[in-house]
Parts: sequence; structure tokens; C-alpha cells
Amino acid sequence: MRFNQTKIKMDFQDIVSHCKEYGFIYQSSEIYGSLSAVYDYGPYGVQLKNNIKEYWWRAMVQAHENIVGLDSSIFMHPQVWVASGHVAAFNDPMIDNKDSKKRYRADHLIEEFYVGKQESKIEKEVEKAKKRFGDAFDEAQFRSTNPRVLEAQVKIDEALRRMNEVMNNNDLEAFKALIDELEIVCPVSGTRNWTEVRQFNLMFSTQGGGSVGDDVLYLRPETAQGIFVNFLNVVNTSRQKIPFGIAQIGKAFRNEIVARQFIFRMREFEQMEMQFFVRPGTEMEWYNHWKEKRMNWHRAVIGDNSTHRYHNHEKLAHYANAALDIEFNFPFGFRELEGIHSRTDFDLTAHQKLSGKKLQYFDPELKESYVPYVVETSVGCDRMFLAILSHALQEDIIPNADGEDATRKVLRIHPALAPVKCAVLPLVKKDEALTKVARDIFDRLKYSFECQYDEKDAIGRRYRRQDAIGTPYCITIDEQTAIDGTVTIRERDTTKQERVAIEAVEKIVAERIDMRTLLRTL
Repeated sequence: MRFNQTKIKMDFQDIVSHCKEYGFIYQSSEIYGSLSAVYDYGPYGVQLKNNIKEYWWRAMVQAHENIVGLDSSIFMHPQVWVASGHVAAFNDPMIDNKDSKKRYRADHLIEEFYVGKQESKIEKEVEKAKKRFGDAFDEAQFRSTNPRVLEAQVKIDEALRRMNEVMNNNDLEAFKALIDELEIVCPVSGTRNWTEVRQFNLMFSTQGGGSVGDDVLYLRPETAQGIFVNFLNVVNTSRQKIPFGIAQIGKAFRNEIVARQFIFRMREFEQMEMQFFVRPGTEMEWYNHWKEKRMNWHRAVIGDNSTHRYHNHEKLAHYANAALDIEFNFPFGFRELEGIHSRTDFDLTAHQKLSGKKLQYFDPELKESYVPYVVETSVGCDRMFLAILSHALQEDIIPNADGEDATRKVLRIHPALAPVKCAVLPLVKKDEALTKVARDIFDRLKYSFECQYDEKDAIGRRYRRQDAIGTPYCITIDEQTAIDGTVTIRERDTTKQERVAIEAVEKIVAERIDMRTLLRTL
């Protein structure tokens, strides 16, 4: 009999459907036909998202005595965005297909429909070779020597090099020429009937105050600037000494040209950012420190090292002297999950110049004042949510009550992050003695961790329901409970059950879902 034969990756559409069916994510304003690229988190989604934020906050702030928290406002003085460069330069290159009337980011066209095509060719060659050579296959050697792989990689490197060049030069004519030369077609119409490439500003604007002529305000496109404009306030009130960091979780808004791939790219999203202030000249040391630290944080909850990789930026933002992404292998390929940037002293210097206020730090060891350099870590909470769900949602073949093979969907989320930690299930609903004991256990547990009581349907169906929402432990109360005061604890991933005393349940579950155990591994 087969047991726990796991389908490692579900289709992307399976993940989207699962989120709706089990109350993780809904389309916003669905009863009115919905709003594109805006989503609402349902009962289990909000729990998982809050747990992700707690995990980040405790790892970033609670575990570091030289990192403090902040919650800055969404609206800020318009000059903040002038100083940061967003008003003048926060643009993406946009292009339309005249036949399909569909709009695309020009750089994404090249990355997804040309580079992606070449990467697929490479992966097909690798998969064929794996089957041909079996256990003796050396993938690294194959990738570095196979002529077809090398040819596709040269095409990838050259296309990205030229794309970065035209973007750095803001040469929109050359951008359009490159798209034509690469013979990129619209995936909807199948034609190459493109408009010219033009720039599109991503900030949402609104009117401040109630009358015409009041200042234009912007919904912040990032949370970092709220940290920079509060730099002196934090220095003066928290008694921190360099190096130190300021961390923040908050909403940001970007008027994306094309927002797709579910919650991967939205117009309203949540960031978890930390700006780490250091002495000039030490920024690369700290850049490498946080690069490794953040990768460890991701891998601690998604244990497969093959799912993450570093991607160094060839095209640097105007504020950076080094930058990389931690990428995750989503169902649609490797994409950015977190950015690590060495922002130099650009932001504080720009705000100092425009505001006329000195944003400097007096270093008691050097006995001099200077504008600190900054190393930034910025992870999208929504993307982290999608990464965890993409990796955790799996399909098992397990025996059912009759001994026959049955399929179950199981969400193997790390127990510390699971939306519901345990479910209390009386075996038979009609047995009042069992339900009373079950209720007593539930009432005792619900103040210690997120707990759920369920007495509807057969026990097998209730197990499946809890598996699908990621509940790591199910407590079953049966006839034996009345005899010896014991219950069974069923473990989600293996379906194994152990019998324990009622008095031990809370301690056992609490130890197994304790986030402190996870944090100590970082």
C-alpha cells in the first residue's frame, strides 16, 4: 500500500483555487465584479499573514538589541517624494499591443517571453539529460559544457545586458528596437504590432484637504522614506549607537502597469523593511552580513535550499552601490522575494539638502559627525505568504478508513506559522459525554494558541479539512477518553497518532508550535 507519496508542486491555478475555497484569500469587492489586482485576506489568510509578520518582527527587532521599530504614516509631505526621486523618476517602461489592446511592462516582456523561453529550453535539455544519465548525472558540468545549453545562456546574457543598457540610458527608442529584434509576440494576439515604449509613473496621487488648490498627496510607494525622515527622532529618543537599524511593517501602493500572478504583484501590498545605519566604508561588510542573515530566515521556514537563490542586480537603482534579490522558485519560476540594497547615504543626504535640516550622527568613538550609510532589507509580506503557500500545498496518497488509497490536499506550513495550531474533534457528535470533554479541552486551549472546535461530518472528513488549512495537530476525543482520561494527537504531515493524557495536551502542542524554537535556529 502506498503512503505519503507527495506531489511536491501544485499547479499555480490549484494554489489560487485553494486560497478561495478554504478562506485564505478573496478577490476584493467580489460582489460588484471585483477590483483588479486587489485582494482581501480571509479568516485563515489573515492568521497566516499575521504569523509571518510576527516571525519577521521577532527575528528582526526582538532578537536584536540594536534594531528598533517604527510605524510611520502612509501620507507624508509631498517634498519627501521629491527628495527621494520618486516624483521625477519612479517610472516603469510601458508598451501596448495594438491588436490585443493589452498593456505590458517592456522589461517584463523581455524577461518573461524571451529570457523565459530560453530558460525553458535549458531546463528541457537538463531534464532529458537527467533521464538519460540517471544517478551519474552531473548537472553543473552539463550546464557548463552542453552546446545547446551554452547557446541559450549566451542569448539570455546578451538580451539582459542590452536591456539593462537601454534602461540605464533611458533610451526608449532602443528599447522598442530590442523588442522588435528579439521578435517578441503578444501572448494574447500573437502579433508583434507594438506601440512605442513610454514611461509610466507608478505613484497614486490624491488631494490633501477639502478644497481645490490644496497640496497633492501621494500614497507612499515604499515604507523606507518614513524611516529616513524619522532618523533624528529615533536617534534622539532610543539612545541607539551606530550600527543600528529601524524596522517597519506597513502598506505601500504602486499603480502597476500590469498587476498579475495573483498576490505576487498588487497595487496595494505590505512590506517588511529594515534600514540599517552604518559608518561610511563599512556598508559592504554589513551588506554581506544581512544577505546571509536574511537567506537563513527564509530557509528556516521553507527548508528546501533549492527553492531560493541570490540574484545580483546588473542595473543598480540611483541610490545604490550594491543590490541583490533573494529569489524564490514560485510555480511561475524564480522571482524576487526580498531585496538587499546598499543605499549609501543617498536618502539622508537628499532629505538633508531639501529640508535644510541636518540628518547626521555624532560618532562618540570617532568624535565626528557624518551622514550614515544604509543597508536595506525589504521583503514583501504578500510574496512571502505566496511563497509559503506555494511550497506547503501538496498532494498525498494515503490509506482511508477502508484501507484503500485516497488523495488528500495538505498544507505543510511550519507549525509556528500555521493559521490554526490544533483542532479539537469529538469522535461522535451525538455522544454528549464526548462533546462535553471536547468542549472543556477546547475552552482550556483557546487562550494559549489558535484553536478550532469541529464536530460536523465523519472524523476522516474533518481530518482532511484540517489538513487543507494546515492545522498541524488534531486532538480526538473517543470512547477510550471516558475510561482512562486520554486523547489522541494526530500529526498533520505523517498522519501518525499518539495517545496522551488530557492534562499533557496543552504542553505538548505548545512546545511543538513554539516560534521561539524556530527563532533560535537563525
